[in-house]
Amino acid sequence: MSEELAVLDELGWRGLVHQHTDGLAKALATTSVSAYCGFDPTAPSMHVGSLIPVMGLMHLQRGGHRPFIVVGGGTGLIGDPSGKTTERQLNSAETVAAHTAALRAQLEHFLDFSGTNAAQMRNNADWLVPLRAVDFMRDVGKHFTINYMLAKESVHARIESGISYTEFSYMLLQAYDYRELFLREGVTLQVGGSDQWGNITAGLELIRRTEGGEAHALTFPLVTTASGSKFGKTESGSVWLDADRTSPYQFYQFWINIDDRDVCRYLKYFTLLSRAGIGELEKEVEENPASREAQQTLARDVTTRVHGPEAARVAEDVSRLIFGKGDPASLSPAALAALSREVPFVEMPRDTTLADALVVLKLAASKSAARRLIEQGGVSVNARRATSAADSLGEPLTGGYYLIKKGARDFGLIRTGTT
Repeated sequence: MSEELAVLDELGWRGLVHQHTDGLAKALATTSVSAYCGFDPTAPSMHVGSLIPVMGLMHLQRGGHRPFIVVGGGTGLIGDPSGKTTERQLNSAETVAAHTAALRAQLEHFLDFSGTNAAQMRNNADWLVPLRAVDFMRDVGKHFTINYMLAKESVHARIESGISYTEFSYMLLQAYDYRELFLREGVTLQVGGSDQWGNITAGLELIRRTEGGEAHALTFPLVTTASGSKFGKTESGSVWLDADRTSPYQFYQFWINIDDRDVCRYLKYFTLLSRAGIGELEKEVEENPASREAQQTLARDVTTRVHGPEAARVAEDVSRLIFGKGDPASLSPAALAALSREVPFVEMPRDTTLADALVVLKLAASKSAARRLIEQGGVSVNARRATSAADSLGEPLTGGYYLIKKGARDFGLIRTGTT
């Protein structure tokens, strides 16, 4: 099997193929294909639900094909109705530009923007903003009947609840994108989520009708969980790639908490681990699920790619401490700083008593309640059991930190300064 054919085979084995045009396998086997995926810059960060098409492009690039990232600076001013039940808020051009720069930085963790098949980034505002309405209706709109557009799922699903002409026209704008990239860059493959099939095939139709050209489509599955909940959502909201929105520790925890029923599928989706490696982890899940080795591997791999090896190590150290039997004394200054953002944390004077710390950290309702907790053996400081409220805090961890633990799972962190 050729390397190009192996790309489609690899995507299929990983469960990343939902639909594709009949001629795609032949096209991948005979030439280096330029493939694009569009991202609407509606936020200054991608979330984990965006990673499926990114991983698809990553596999294509590793197979010798060239990925194009098209940021919807133009279409982002409108909004794709696919998968939406209401109109989206329209963003200003300045907001879209700022979001675009942030997305480029995140994509550099997955795609190589140098070399012979370097990833390229384009903004469809370059050709959509100057576009005149009369020219668009004459040159594009005439090739699509209303019946054709109504039959597309992204439109059909919104008919009863209502859809504006602005979002109704989104399909034609995306089709125009595909033709422009076909003409400007020689792009002959568009990829996206399975909900994008209608928009992508509209582009194929426009290229065929106006240019007599052949182009292709490949869609990836929309990610689900075995429990039926929406992938990438937690009780606190979306899981973002931006560390300021979702900390590396919280990001790591999202993956470490993946259900046993999902973890091997997600290893295929979101990592580059080999078939043999994933096979071993599948066996471990079956024979020893309590070890959670598969989840640890998944969390470590994805966190490393998104946030870097040091952030992944810190997240793993903090996770091991909170949920396992890690030694607080082994934590690095970076790990302690990360921990201070995840558990109750306060700066206190050097002569602080343990009872005071428990109250300020809201681990005890009052000093008398704090003293009872200590005397009952329910409190430890830096992994040392406290036996008396009169005891001093003892020697601090690096940086003057004290890790206070109440019971099995309640933590607080203080850092002492001057008296």
